[in-house]
Amino acid sequence: MFFQEGGDVLTAVKTIIMIAIACVLLYLAIVKKFEPLLLLPIAFGMLLSNLPMIKDSSAIMMHTEFFTDPQYMTDGKYINVGYICQHGGLLDLLYLGVKLGIYPPLIFVGIGCMTDFGPLIANPKSILLGAAAQFGVFFTFVGALVLSALVPSISFGIKEAASIGIIGGADGPTAIYVTKSLAPALLPAIAVAAYSYMALIPVIQPPIMKLMTRKKDRMIVMEQLRPVSKTEKILFPIIVTIVVALIIPDAVSLVGCLMLGNLMKESGVVDRLAKMAQNELMNIVTLFLGITVGATATASSFLSAQTIGIIVLGLIAFCFSTAGGLLLGDIMCWLTKGKVNPLIGSAGVSAVPMAARVSQTVGQKENPSNFLLMHAMGPNVAGVIGSAVAAGVFLAMFGNL
Repeated sequence: MFFQEGGDVLTAVKTIIMIAIACVLLYLAIVKKFEPLLLLPIAFGMLLSNLPMIKDSSAIMMHTEFFTDPQYMTDGKYINVGYICQHGGLLDLLYLGVKLGIYPPLIFVGIGCMTDFGPLIANPKSILLGAAAQFGVFFTFVGALVLSALVPSISFGIKEAASIGIIGGADGPTAIYVTKSLAPALLPAIAVAAYSYMALIPVIQPPIMKLMTRKKDRMIVMEQLRPVSKTEKILFPIIVTIVVALIIPDAVSLVGCLMLGNLMKESGVVDRLAKMAQNELMNIVTLFLGITVGATATASSFLSAQTIGIIVLGLIAFCFSTAGGLLLGDIMCWLTKGKVNPLIGSAGVSAVPMAARVSQTVGQKENPSNFLLMHAMGPNVAGVIGSAVAAGVFLAMFGNL
């Protein structure tokens, strides 16, 4: 089954490599518990799409050509939903949720229902740390263009560079949302890189945190945050949605859904919807998103110099985003004369609440009486908004090119 048309040894080797990669990702998800909710379905989708004995099974398999080959698309550039519904397999139908931009906003509704913006409201300057942590996004955007110019075998245009840069926001759904619009061919590599680095936050961030902060600053105990009223929590998502819509309309699909979920939670009048969004809806959409994104990772699209470049650039994006937040944390520590622990700056990346927990863990190792979790949650949730805004900026700038 591996050898067809005279026996293609290279194809067989690539297929074996892809199956091995899928098995490694399954191991990381099941044994190491690295982002298992998404890494497991991504890995299994990858396994399905690379098993040679079922590649031709139209009942389940994804036909990536339906989404990329102009002969299957209307006007040569728009996906033909009717044709896919008639001739596509199960994964083709589920993948429509990715291509049509449905899954990521629905996930943001669930995230909004699980997010407490109280720490951000109580300490508004935290939003600056969330913004600073987007530095890696734009730095890597430029870096991808430079790498493309220096390495002939890697070809990244402006759209591809923007999609790679968004990995630095440490937000998987946002990375997928941008990539499906700007560079769909890179979706498998970017999705795997984004979620892998999110899972590795406890490994990647601590060395950078210790490198960029002084021990005495890491020991700083911050003052307790003020109580936030229910009225403030209800008004916040409404105001943020209006402001973002006025400034960056392309970010509203993500930010608006995030704020809708949060308003459902904080208002207290639709508890059934809030519980459904953060449980059943979130779980179903996560499954569909993961397995279909993984299924696009075929040997021909995944095993390339571009994928290696994406993995390396993704790590750079993540590291520089962490460094950007820490740098502003150091500045705020100096300006406030030691009232701000710079460690909370690393939580400005969007991975909620893992990045905030890392800030707490590193801070408590330096000072056992230190409790930074709630202080770190402010930049952390600000990072969610920041990454969505960065995505909106890229879509507004390059979406129509």
